[in-house]
Amino acid sequence: MRILIFLTTSIALMLSGIGATSISVAFPFITSYFGAPITVAGWTISVYQLGYTVTMPIVGKISDVLSRKFTFIACLALFTFASAACLFVDSIGLLIFFRFIQALGGGGFMPSSVGIISETYPESRQKMIGLFSSILPIGHIVGPNLGGWLVDSFGWRSVFMINIPLGLAAIVLSFFLLKSGERKSGSIDFLGAGLVGGVVALLMLGLTLLSYESMARWAWVLFVGSAVFAVLLFRHEERAIDPILDLEILKRKPFVAANVYNLIYGGAVTGVFSLIPAFATAAYQMSASDCGLLLLPRSIGVIAASFITSMYIMQWGYRWPLIIGSGVTAASLFFLSMAPANIFLLYIVMLIAGLAVGVISPTSNNACIELLPQKAATITGVRGMFRQIGGAVSVTLATLVVEIVGDPVRGYALAFIGIGVAFIATMPLIFMMPSRPQNPRVRYCIDCQGLKEKDI
Repeated sequence: MRILIFLTTSIALMLSGIGATSISVAFPFITSYFGAPITVAGWTISVYQLGYTVTMPIVGKISDVLSRKFTFIACLALFTFASAACLFVDSIGLLIFFRFIQALGGGGFMPSSVGIISETYPESRQKMIGLFSSILPIGHIVGPNLGGWLVDSFGWRSVFMINIPLGLAAIVLSFFLLKSGERKSGSIDFLGAGLVGGVVALLMLGLTLLSYESMARWAWVLFVGSAVFAVLLFRHEERAIDPILDLEILKRKPFVAANVYNLIYGGAVTGVFSLIPAFATAAYQMSASDCGLLLLPRSIGVIAASFITSMYIMQWGYRWPLIIGSGVTAASLFFLSMAPANIFLLYIVMLIAGLAVGVISPTSNNACIELLPQKAATITGVRGMFRQIGGAVSVTLATLVVEIVGDPVRGYALAFIGIGVAFIATMPLIFMMPSRPQNPRVRYCIDCQGLKEKDI
């Protein structure tokens, strides 16, 4: 029974990977089909990350407070419905809208699934969450390769078809396999989550408007609005009974370090790397199928490294895998910025980048949860929120740079260099995060100053 639950939640996570990478392969064709500026078409990617940003902390808290079964199935249903709606849109605006709805469902897969797995495998939580992290790259393989073939054969709309049968299958399995569980104490801070979304949405829209000379002044109005929303958010969270962002916890050094690191991680892995197909199309005139094949070695590297890291995470700890993985990721971004003429080298770089991400993913996931394991879903939601903010802002900035520079190859190269430098700059934060898995009898006392270890 437990393995069936693991497989069911894995289907949902694989859908998340498919939803992210299939649209990346189709992105150049969507831009051409609608004749939209790249800064507008880029919102088909950015709005998905924005929806994730808003949804993950809410779903994490809902999953911890209410029924995990209801939360998980509701997210699946929303994702599947929106995927079907994307098949029939006739404007870039409607596509962006339904991509946002799709993200509201997809954003709940990770936090609700981690909560389910943590309760299903309490005795081997670190290992199973690490293995679960290796499922996402399977979607990254299926998405671009099957998506690339679909785009070349049937057009860009067909990339949304692959989500529908998998989504329906996961809904049916979840209904019969998952237990509803008991309702826990607590409430949902919807206002706080809305303010988080306002902060990020206004920031991203302002960055988009910067590329239009006639509208640049309005960008600064939106930046000010984003800052006002941020002030309102922190004031609200200080007074909220059960805040979506627990400021007292977020102010602690290990959480600050983990969240800033995940912000930059999201900018590189979730954000800039999602633009690889557009970069390859501009630099190497690759077809959609070729772009899918280009992403294949990266996905294989992530799966292999995630599996091995998960098996040895108790022995290796968190610190050195994070340091090595971050350094290699930055190096791969610098190499990509050079647009190597040898295509074979490009595939090798993608494989190395995948291996690096595969080392980072299970270690960074567990390092965050280590701080408060009894609230695994909530911590996963907050961690995911920071990753998606980083991804959304980096995509918006990258497309803005491309628009301003005018040369896609040079513009994407500058974006790769920028996020690579940011990754290196955040590496000292790793030393502020938990260094290794704790003994089952040891936990961090969040009520103690400085998060001291406490024997329970």
